[in-house]
Amino acid sequence: MTVAALNLDFAALTAKPVEKTPFPHVAVEHFIPQDELAALQTSLPQIASGGSFPPEALTLTPLMQNLITQLEGPELRKIIARKFSLDLDDAPTMLTIRGRTREKDGRIHCDSTAKRVTVLLYLNPPSAAFERQEGCLRLLNGPDDVEDFAVEVPPVNGTLLVFPNGPTTWHGHRQYVGPRYTIQLNYMEAGAKARSELRRHKLSALAKKFSFAA
Repeated sequence: MTVAALNLDFAALTAKPVEKTPFPHVAVEHFIPQDELAALQTSLPQIASGGSFPPEALTLTPLMQNLITQLEGPELRKIIARKFSLDLDDAPTMLTIRGRTREKDGRIHCDSTAKRVTVLLYLNPPSAAFERQEGCLRLLNGPDDVEDFAVEVPPVNGTLLVFPNGPTTWHGHRQYVGPRYTIQLNYMEAGAKARSELRRHKLSALAKKFSFAA
């Protein structure tokens, strides 16, 4: 199937109510239609190592670039701002791509206070490991036990997860090692800490781009 541009399901995101437990969030399965997701999966960038990669550090197909353009565009921003009663008009964005998960990944954490909102989009097909609940993101009731979760989100089927960050937005997953494609988009604060993270993001993009080219 040839797809020129992805038809992201903004209508489903708009219609989905905010869940309150264990903290405010919205999860939308099939945010990318399944036939289009299959086409996208054949054109994912090759990522052989763990960690987060800015788009500038990777070689992206037009379809992948279209996805990123839409995620960073005004429609998603407006829907999220309205849904969570936030003013995101001037919030800078930071977007990264992960292709592999390591043993050390998934530890329980809250995201940086420089990140106002976290948006995760999962691009993987179902697998036996994910069916065993390995690598499935869990929204946790507290900071101490990855098994004490209220919601579990398998990283498959073009699922979109959105939540504003806060001091109790604990999340993590059971250990998983292997391919696990995720796009993370953050709407950032405007203060010095956020500016520092964005500078590191740009430097990382430059360093990783030269590393791939070497």
